[in-house]
Amino acid sequence: MIKDGATETRPVIALAMGDPAGISPELTARIIALPEIREAAHLVVIGDRRILEGGAKEAGLDLNLASAPLDSFELAGKDRHVFIDLAHLNPADVVRGEATLAGGTFATTNFRTALKLAESGRAHAVCFTPFNKKAMRYAYSGYDDEIRFVADVIGFTGKAREFNVLERVWNARVTSHIPLAEVASALSVEGIVAELALTQACLKSAGHENPRIIVAGLNPHAGDGGNFGTEEIDIIEPAVAAAQKAGLDVAGPFPADTVFLRALKEEFHAVLTMYHDQGQIAMKLIGFDKGVTMIGGLPFPLCTPAHGTAYDIAGKGIADVGASREALLLAARMARRAAALSAAA
Repeated sequence: MIKDGATETRPVIALAMGDPAGISPELTARIIALPEIREAAHLVVIGDRRILEGGAKEAGLDLNLASAPLDSFELAGKDRHVFIDLAHLNPADVVRGEATLAGGTFATTNFRTALKLAESGRAHAVCFTPFNKKAMRYAYSGYDDEIRFVADVIGFTGKAREFNVLERVWNARVTSHIPLAEVASALSVEGIVAELALTQACLKSAGHENPRIIVAGLNPHAGDGGNFGTEEIDIIEPAVAAAQKAGLDVAGPFPADTVFLRALKEEFHAVLTMYHDQGQIAMKLIGFDKGVTMIGGLPFPLCTPAHGTAYDIAGKGIADVGASREALLLAARMARRAAALSAAA
């Protein structure tokens, strides 16, 4: 942690610049300029200064950002953010609004560098501005999603899961990037209980001392007593009962079309859904411009805005920094809590 005055500590967050053909350069510049981010964390921004300067120009900002070498950035500027210039992308090679090998190579290199800083303990959390998965796959053929890439880069073999986060409610899910036709067969009592336990742990790491989790059913009307499917009776209800027996504050399963309304009204901290879009659609309707994607279960916090690269508005200087701001602040809170727990152990 970086000392900020007599008592405050600021975690070091490695911020990887994302896809250069979208709004990532502009968002990176906007994040750096936010006073609340400066108060919450010390950023080590990774990318190409020429690309960042283009983003700053789009945002109408004049950034005061010190450059630092990768091997000694800790010495460069503890009172302000620093930039690690990998100098690896000529702006002339960026095709705005298009996924390319050059853009994917830029983003994967930045992300890999940030992950290595966190793995070594030189950063306490990792954030990134939006990637384009098609471009990432051009550069790294095995790029299915961020969890797979993180596992490959740092050799992580534990259980990690993607969460969507808003101020009022989180969304956890049992299955994620699989075909809808495979969801029912992928459900198990043990798998659901494991997701509930991970959700509780991640909520606690973000400061929710007594998290409450509500569970969605899989079928219409949560199966309607078996009329529309028996997964609720055979799998989900036993999983909820097992989690309750283990001491988790869990309720459900409830019909998916009302579970988020119940969560907001009854002040549950998270909704566990059975598959990707069952939760994603609701979360993006509730707060698209503030949504954060957090990967829980890793050795360090990893957060990013939940929206994409917004190729359609790239270069227009109108990107909304709200979700990126929330991602950085969440990562900072989680890093500070992890440090406090480690110090108390």
